[in-house]
Amino acid sequence: MANSVSARKRARQAERHRQRNQALRSHVRTKIKKVLRAIESGDKSAAEAAYKAAVPAIDRSVSQGIMHANKAARHKSRLNQHLRGMAA
Repeated sequence: MANSVSARKRARQAERHRQRNQALRSHVRTKIKKVLRAIESGDKSAAEAAYKAAVPAIDRSVSQGIMHANKAARHKSRLNQHLRGMAA
């Protein structure tokens, strides 16, 4: 356990940051799952709407340091591939 005042404060800050990061990561994962569910159901318009909502959330997670830029690009690319592969 932290003994100095500054170490105790850093421990408190680290816990707050961990919880915030966890919530943001969960939010992004939920957005991605919504796109995948819409694709699986075959509803192209719903899938496109979910994709348009997911992309800014993914980009935001990169700017906040929650997700690596390459991972975000990979997610967006694969989701877009699935969307293009759907029947019109």
